[in-house]
Amino acid sequence: MAPSTSSVITLKINGEQYTLPVDHRTTLLDALRERLGLTGAKKGCDQGQCGACTVLLDGRRIVSCLQLAIAAEGCAITTIEGVADGDRLHPVQQAFLDLDGYQCGYCTPGQICSALAVIEEHAAGWPSAVTGDVRSEAGVPVLSAEEIRERMSGNLCRCGAYVSIVAAVARAAEAAGAGTEPGDGVEEAVA
Repeated sequence: MAPSTSSVITLKINGEQYTLPVDHRTTLLDALRERLGLTGAKKGCDQGQCGACTVLLDGRRIVSCLQLAIAAEGCAITTIEGVADGDRLHPVQQAFLDLDGYQCGYCTPGQICSALAVIEEHAAGWPSAVTGDVRSEAGVPVLSAEEIRERMSGNLCRCGAYVSIVAAVARAAEAAGAGTEPGDGVEEAVA
């Protein structure tokens, strides 16, 4: 007897439970978009290189085009549809809106989900590839424009709205209590 190639899984998405049968090869992105109608995460490259499909899995950002839906069972999944509090936008969403951190909007859901994780990672003291001092006693690195660009580098914007995206992330981080570095251009971009 051949092994089964499908299973019934339960996914916890934006605080709600969804039970659905899936082929074991179904990606989380395809389950979200095609099976559950949650079309915020976009299919860009379908190779994990553009970040348009970024969602949060247990609070950490992932590219959902490379995550199998069956492997996400038991995890808390947050998509762009679950970021706002009812009609009240999340501060990151509001910053993107206020500072034009989008043009066509295709990459924006992934950018916002990634920005949410960037702010959390920074607050937790996680260094990036451009963090000058990675020793734990150095404390939380300053969230400079260079840090934001590096931390958001997995999310591409084909329209080139990067300056506004960095400003939006900086404003949202500032609202969350994270400091920016004087003289790095972030505060001018936010002003």
